Amino acid sequence: MMTLDDLRRLDPQEIGSWPALPRLGVLFLAFVGCIAASYFLDWQDQVDSIDASKRKELTLRDTFLDKKKQAVDLDAYRKQLDDIEKSFGTLLKQLPSKSEMEALLTDINQAGLGRGLQFELFKPAASETVSEFYAELPITIRVTGNYHDMGAFASDISKLSRIVLLNDVSLVQSQAGVLTMDAIAKTYRYLDEDEIAKQRKSAKDSKAAKK
Repeated sequence: MMTLDDLRRLDPQEIGSWPALPRLGVLFLAFVGCIAASYFLDWQDQVDSIDASKRKELTLRDTFLDKKKQAVDLDAYRKQLDDIEKSFGTLLKQLPSKSEMEALLTDINQAGLGRGLQFELFKPAASETVSEFYAELPITIRVTGNYHDMGAFASDISKLSRIVLLNDVSLVQSQAGVLTMDAIAKTYRYLDEDEIAKQRKSAKDSKAAKK
């Protein structure tokens, strides 16, 4: 077995004449040095490039799966949108147009008279409250009659083909037993195309003024 002194006496210029074990040691160190040099000078960039490609592949795969899911759900989204449009159209049909409002006011009045009620007040508001697609018209009413007829009148109002809501209802009974009902009947109409365009322009101008 070679000692440390034997290793020190080996001549670096005559490696070919060294014993087998020291020569194998030198070859091993040279091999490790070559591997290390190759890694730092060339392989490291390739490894980094491969890692970056793997990360990009994962990102692209996630994007693909997300797009695939959206494509699968597209028909469901379209059906949902179609259902919403149909529901909106059904509700819109329950709102009178501007030209039909007068007929609706007559229907409300006739509903009360048909139940034997006496109108002491039937006063539509001077102006409507306008939203994006519809306008609200409150009507102040005061009617007198008996309890049964007033209940039937409220039921008839709820069954009208157009939307009419009774709000702020109050009942007062006189000494003679006659009931007086005060209420705000709110009805609605849809805006025509010109009114919708005007309303959108007004909302757009309002937003621009706030900026």
